[in-house]
Amino acid sequence: MAFMWATFVLSVMVLFIFHKVLDIKNKKKRPPGPKGIPILGHLLLLGENPTQDFHKLSLKHGPIMYLKLGLLPTYVISSPESAEKILKTYDHVFASRPHNETAQYISYGQRNLIFSKYGAYWRNMKKLCTVHLLSNMKINSFRSTRSEEIALMIKAIKDVARGHGRVAVDLSAQVSSLSANLSCLMVFGKKFMDEDLGKRGFKSLVQEVTQLAATPNLGDVFPFLGVIDLQGLTRRMKDTAKVLDEFVEKIIDEHVHDVDQKKNKDFVDTMMAIMQSGEAEFQFDRRHVKAVLLDMLVASIDTSSSSIEWMLSELLKNPDIMKKLQIELEEVVGLHRMVEESDLENLKYLNMVFKESFRLHAAAPLLLHEAMEDCMVDDFCIKKGSQVIVNAYTVHRDPNYWPEADKFLPERFLESNVDVRGRDFQLLPFGSGRRSCPGMQLALIIVRLVVAQLVHCFDWKLPNDMQPKDLDMSEQFGIVIGRANHLMAVPTNRLQHK
Repeated sequence: MAFMWATFVLSVMVLFIFHKVLDIKNKKKRPPGPKGIPILGHLLLLGENPTQDFHKLSLKHGPIMYLKLGLLPTYVISSPESAEKILKTYDHVFASRPHNETAQYISYGQRNLIFSKYGAYWRNMKKLCTVHLLSNMKINSFRSTRSEEIALMIKAIKDVARGHGRVAVDLSAQVSSLSANLSCLMVFGKKFMDEDLGKRGFKSLVQEVTQLAATPNLGDVFPFLGVIDLQGLTRRMKDTAKVLDEFVEKIIDEHVHDVDQKKNKDFVDTMMAIMQSGEAEFQFDRRHVKAVLLDMLVASIDTSSSSIEWMLSELLKNPDIMKKLQIELEEVVGLHRMVEESDLENLKYLNMVFKESFRLHAAAPLLLHEAMEDCMVDDFCIKKGSQVIVNAYTVHRDPNYWPEADKFLPERFLESNVDVRGRDFQLLPFGSGRRSCPGMQLALIIVRLVVAQLVHCFDWKLPNDMQPKDLDMSEQFGIVIGRANHLMAVPTNRLQHK
């Protein structure tokens, strides 16, 4: 008996030592990172702008960094080489999305395209959206709509410029309104005013969705706290989801009733036709339609308007670059007409300005992924179920690829073939791989066209004799990184035609 007990104790000791050895071995495979505290991990290291917090930490701890956000193991990727491993070499491992409480409520159980888990449903839904909603043919079918809405904005600004005195225009408000109108016309077939959603207001409801998605949620990092709802976020999500659901249901009903009376089919018409035909290769009902429609609406409004604002901000802060762009527009377009979409590919300097603005101000710089299995990346083990964040903010400032990385220098692209479409991993404004932005082509058109039109039609100066170097460029963190304060500028008409 004594021998058996001794054998048992010895076995336990051996197993304990073996476990410790394995644990030490596993820890050696873990990437470096800052010291955390029990339970909270590294949450207290993140402030109002996690993008910049991750950036500062990565400068100290390296291109692959380990953090524990509550109970959620997180790996932050901060170099082009490491980003390529995640988004290309092992794209099949990291193609999923982590759990997101907001998407559970707002997007009908993560049935949308942005936050849904990787699998057969997501692959089929992306194929459907790419072929039927975001194809070049579909995008081109709304060309006249884009032209008309941009012309209305230009006219409104011209009316201000013709008035007496130097009156500043709220460019942020103008661009936001234009982006919302364009998105609604493509998705729903008509524009909406604030009163169309009762007391909440249309724009405020869309803003509520983006704020909820960006707010750090204890339910995401401590799953057992999601039920308790200490922050009150779940209640807000449910309230917002209910209003949005009623709104989209009403729109779908209107489309079903009027389907035969329309020539140009919007996204609702297209999605409902696919659902009713039964041709979809997966389960497809109104929940899926509503989730994708809200995806298209919310994503397109914020990303486009924010990108346009940052590009205009950099041009106002760098008037010499603004002048170079205006000279190109005069040579290619002339002062007798407005810019047309067909002009865009001939505007080489505009494309350089566009790339440089997206380098410094990617609309959504934190690319969220989830490991679907254990994976070795640069001798580090990334565990299954972990959250992986590619921080494009840091990637876009890597001094090995971008000399004077914090300066706005469009000429750096003069002899460069680096592009924004995801094949060059030092520039990832739209992500790369399976989860790259499906609306990239539409964004390429809208952002360039709106900026070109505003710069071509008007000369711009900052109000109150503000010097360009004094322009506030503070960021507001969110699911999309926007300006902290509205962009104001004084226009003067440039074009010779009325």
